[in-house]
Amino acid sequence: MDDKADRTSTSRAAAEGHRTCHCSSASPADRLGTEEERFRGLLEAAPDAMVIVDDAGRIRLVNAQTESLFGYRRAELLGQPVELLIPGRFRPQHAEHREAYAATRQVRPMGAGLQLHGLRRDGTEFPVEISLSPLETADGLLVSAAVRDVSDRKAADERFRGLLEAAPDAMVIVDDAGRIRLVNAQTESLFGYRRAELLGQPVELLIPGRFRPQHAEHREAYAATRQVRPMGAGLQLHGLRRDGTEFPVEISLSPLETADGLLVSAAVRDVSDRKAAEQHINQLAALVESSQDAILAKTLDGCITYWNAAAQRLYGYSPEEAIGRNVAMLALPDRGHEISGLLERLARGEKVEHFETLRVTCSGQLLDVDVTLWPTRAADGTVQGACAIVRDISDRKRAEAELQALYEQQRHIALTLQRSLMGTPPAIPGLATASRYLPATQGAGVGGDWFDLVPLGAGRVGILIGDVMGRGLDAAAVMGQLRAAAHALAKTGMEPRQLMQALDAIVADLDLPDQLVTCCYLVLAPDTGEVTVCSAGHLPALLADSTSGVRELKAPVSAPLGVGGIPHEQTRTAVPPGAALVLYTDGLIETPGSDIGCRLAELARTLDGVLADAGDLEAVADGVLAALLPDVEGHNDDVTLLLARLPAAPLASAAVDLPALASSVGDGRGFLTKTLTAWDCAHLADDARLLVSEVLTNALQHAQGPLGLHLRRTSTEVTIEISDHSPHLPQPRLAAPDDESGRGLLLVDALADSWGVRPTDDGKTTWFTLRTIGGGE
Repeated sequence: MDDKADRTSTSRAAAEGHRTCHCSSASPADRLGTEEERFRGLLEAAPDAMVIVDDAGRIRLVNAQTESLFGYRRAELLGQPVELLIPGRFRPQHAEHREAYAATRQVRPMGAGLQLHGLRRDGTEFPVEISLSPLETADGLLVSAAVRDVSDRKAADERFRGLLEAAPDAMVIVDDAGRIRLVNAQTESLFGYRRAELLGQPVELLIPGRFRPQHAEHREAYAATRQVRPMGAGLQLHGLRRDGTEFPVEISLSPLETADGLLVSAAVRDVSDRKAAEQHINQLAALVESSQDAILAKTLDGCITYWNAAAQRLYGYSPEEAIGRNVAMLALPDRGHEISGLLERLARGEKVEHFETLRVTCSGQLLDVDVTLWPTRAADGTVQGACAIVRDISDRKRAEAELQALYEQQRHIALTLQRSLMGTPPAIPGLATASRYLPATQGAGVGGDWFDLVPLGAGRVGILIGDVMGRGLDAAAVMGQLRAAAHALAKTGMEPRQLMQALDAIVADLDLPDQLVTCCYLVLAPDTGEVTVCSAGHLPALLADSTSGVRELKAPVSAPLGVGGIPHEQTRTAVPPGAALVLYTDGLIETPGSDIGCRLAELARTLDGVLADAGDLEAVADGVLAALLPDVEGHNDDVTLLLARLPAAPLASAAVDLPALASSVGDGRGFLTKTLTAWDCAHLADDARLLVSEVLTNALQHAQGPLGLHLRRTSTEVTIEISDHSPHLPQPRLAAPDDESGRGLLLVDALADSWGVRPTDDGKTTWFTLRTIGGGE
């Protein structure tokens, strides 16, 4: 019945009761009306929307909360089918649900695990919980439905689930019975189960079997204390995957008090990688501790932080005695700078390998050691310390010293014989060289090959190589004379073509019938990056650099020495710093039955390959001989091979042209002072100004202008050159007490570290050098 009918019948009953009963006690109709009003009051006071439906599914009664919740006015709902408040997709089966409920008539509490939805007047849906109660009335069965909007709770639940899914660890939520209530995707990934396979299962499913019997006790104990336990907490825990594999885990536990009772949230993290890393570290630590080499660690200020057993055996200090002390305690007092230098290199991230030095033990014994050090870094990559491996090489050093002494004795004998025939070229600072001379293994063995390196001063170097055809004492005698003459001529600083003309005259005077002499003379000028070459019938020199490979050094080749009447020409070629010059005699490439052009090409290919594999010239020389002379005991001519790597260009250079005027002396001194100051060589300025003044004054008095002042600086010295246009070379002389001149070159000789004069095409150049190292810096 509807609400209007209820009010009419109630009023009629009340009127009839009023007419028939006039006593002070209320009639049954009055009592019924009072109860109905009380019922309606309770209905309106209910916190939830209340909808009363008859057995036909029609709405008989609603309260104000229903109007507010669904957006209908009460008159729009009364008498309407209850499906009006249900989303369309659920309506077809709703009649069956009503009939089923009418048959059972059970009270269903709010929620009851169902996912229910309501439909508002504006068509929007919202999640609800509904509790049902049957009401038996005279008019038949009525069903009371209390409807609650759970949108906020559902939203909160979704947020909770979203946070759960976003957690980086596997999250397992367990109830007080130990059943899994909720998991996230990380749990599925970590344990290998699908979510449906875990929900409702005992949490022991995820625990190795050997731990399961006592796990229930642990759960109960935790339920009693309900303390938050952080990840790890010092326990050794393991998880069990679906495939039966175990893995180490860390678990943090948090209690969650809910309306359904206690829930426990477990965050599970797989620590397999970390455990493996810890095991690896422990293995490395065991290896380090058992190493036969001393291993120690230190901070960048030298404080020792680790000391293994081998270090104790080597130095005699226990770990307790060594750790915390400075590593300088192991160095000799006069080698403290060595320790600080190594620490500085390590701080820059450098690795120091096989550094051989002396160390001192706790008893004062000196040890020869081989030290390898490498920097240790923090997580952000910054260097925070260093490790060192130290090996005792005292026995090796003693053996090496004995072998070195024996080798030096044998080498002295061999070099004495070689020097008697060829002489020994000096080592040129800054010029890396490698040379090989193999006497002929057939016949007399003594040949006519020679080579020489001549320091020309001011960074220039002369290189000579020659070959007197034939073998025996005659060829060796001629070779000795020519080598001595060529060396003396080169020391004058003359141009290569002039030297070759002079040698040509010497060979002609020797009157050597049927004997040819070839020679090649090169002058290296690192300051200009040029090589000046003159060749008298000699095989072409080769040039090897990283950009162009191996090629012939282009130079005009004239007739051999002694032919006479043929002018010798020279050429200048620009070469890059670091390129290698290769000079050789015909014994290296001429073999019976071979074409010399093919052998030259073979030499070039060999050099190209060996230089690519080994930058060291000694190794290159060995590689060339091994490739071109596989039978070192079978060559019938002596063999000479000379390799020279061009030195680096000067660090800096400066030049100025000066007119032949008296004021140029002051201008030159000013230019010199300014340049030396810019080069951080001001400590050389006093001596340099004096020497430049003397040489410039001498050029103004005795030479022709214009004058050139050229300065260049290397890592060890400053070279100063003054050029003029006079071919006359100055000569030092002793000045009388009353002479006003004649002392300039004596001053140059006294103050300069080295000096000299060389002729040029335009005149001459006077040069001197001053060392920058140890000169007052």
